[in-house]
Amino acid sequence: MTPATITSAIELETGRNPSPSELVGEELRIVEDRIMELLGSDEAILTRVGSALIGAGGKRIRPALALLVFRAAGGQDPADTIDVGAAIELIHSATLLHDDILDSGTVRRGKPSPFAQFGLNPTLVGGDFLFAKAFSVAGRFDAKVVGWAADACVQLCEGEMLQNRHRRNLEVGLEDYLTIARCKTASLFRQASRIGAHFAGMSEQDVDTLAKFGDEIGIGFQMVDDLLDVVGPESVIGKPVGSDLREGAPALPTVLALAELPQVANVFSSHEPSEKQVNEALSALRHSGILDRVRGMARERIQSAIDCLDALPESAYRSALEQVTLDLLDRTS
Repeated sequence: MTPATITSAIELETGRNPSPSELVGEELRIVEDRIMELLGSDEAILTRVGSALIGAGGKRIRPALALLVFRAAGGQDPADTIDVGAAIELIHSATLLHDDILDSGTVRRGKPSPFAQFGLNPTLVGGDFLFAKAFSVAGRFDAKVVGWAADACVQLCEGEMLQNRHRRNLEVGLEDYLTIARCKTASLFRQASRIGAHFAGMSEQDVDTLAKFGDEIGIGFQMVDDLLDVVGPESVIGKPVGSDLREGAPALPTVLALAELPQVANVFSSHEPSEKQVNEALSALRHSGILDRVRGMARERIQSAIDCLDALPESAYRSALEQVTLDLLDRTS
C-alpha cells in the first residue's frame, strides 16, 4: 500500500486523521533498528555507553520530523531519510553525553546518566564514537546534506560555548538566550526538517521554509523545556526540578526574571546555592507572571512554525506535523 492508501484506510476505519505514530511508526522502528546496529563496536564499553542513553528512551522527534516532512512533501522512498534520521539522533545523543560531562549530570531521562554509570573517559569517548558513527551514515549523501549536518554540529559546539560563557552571568539577555537556543536545540530540528524536504525534491525556497519550520519548533521546544524545569514534575522531565537554576544555566524563565526577582538572581549567580534558596527562587518564579510570558513566547514560536507548513499541500502528514507542533505546548498544561 502507498502512504496515501494507508492514510485513507485509517481515516475510513476510524473517522479521524491518523496520528504521527500511525503514519511513520514503522519507519521510526526502522530508524531505531538502524541506531542499535550503529552502536556496535569492538570495544564493548562504547556500545554499553551508547545503549545506556539510547535505551533509556527519548522522543525521537527529530527523525519523526524528517520523515513527516518527507512524506508531507510527497516523498515516496524513505530509505535515505531513515538513514539521516538515525544519524541526526546519534548526533543528538552524542551531545547529551557531552552535556552530562560538562554539567556533572547524574540523571538523564529519569535514570542514572551514562556519566554516572561509566565515568568521565568512557562517556567522553562514547560521545565522540556516536559523532563518528553518525557521519559514517550521513557522509554518503550529497555535499548539501553533509554540509547541513556539519553545520548543525558546528552550531551545537558554538551554542555550548556561548551557554558556558553566560553561565551565572547576570548580564545575560534575551538575545543571548535565543542565540543559544537556536544553536543548541533548534539546529538539529532545522536540519532534520530541511533534509526531509530536500529528499522529497522540494524547491530550494520551500526547503528553506521547512528549515525555518524546524528552527521555530526547536526554539519553542527549548522554551517549553525551560518552563518544565520550573514547574515539573520530575517524573515528566526526567531530572530534578530546578536543575537549570542550580547549574546557573541561562534558561528563559531565569533570564526574564533576573531584573525582577532578586531571589532568582541570587541563586543564578551563586556557585553553591542551598536547597532552601533554590526552592524560594522557584516559588517566586511560579507566583510571578514570568511563566505566563514564557508560555506566550513559546506559543508565538509554535504558531510561526505552523505558518511555515503552508509550503506543504494539505494531507494527513501535514496535519500530523501541525499536531506534533501543538503537542509541544500541551506539555506545559
